[in-house]
Amino acid sequence: MKHAPSEIEPLLALLCGGEITTRDYVGYFQNEHGEELVFAQRPGEKAARLWHSDADWDVFRVGDHSIRVDGELNGMITVDGLIINRPEMTWLSSCLAASRHLRPGRT
Repeated sequence: MKHAPSEIEPLLALLCGGEITTRDYVGYFQNEHGEELVFAQRPGEKAARLWHSDADWDVFRVGDHSIRVDGELNGMITVDGLIINRPEMTWLSSCLAASRHLRPGRT
């Protein structure tokens, strides 16, 4: 069966301003404040990319060990210096787990 290209990748690329192709594993999340997050893992790349609307759509590199709990403030969750909340962390963890097979040396 031939896989039809998805239409979501170009929409997410427009939203966050990043380069996202149909080869990428992608994820989208909107938190309780209406802030949007986009995740993209390109096959063969060591790190995935994360964009957050509350961070002016700057790109953050994320990997299997990027999420940190208990930073400078008790209970603060960060990823590559970006403060995220628990629902965002749960979503990001799911994206990282689902795309793990695309990173080199991971299965």
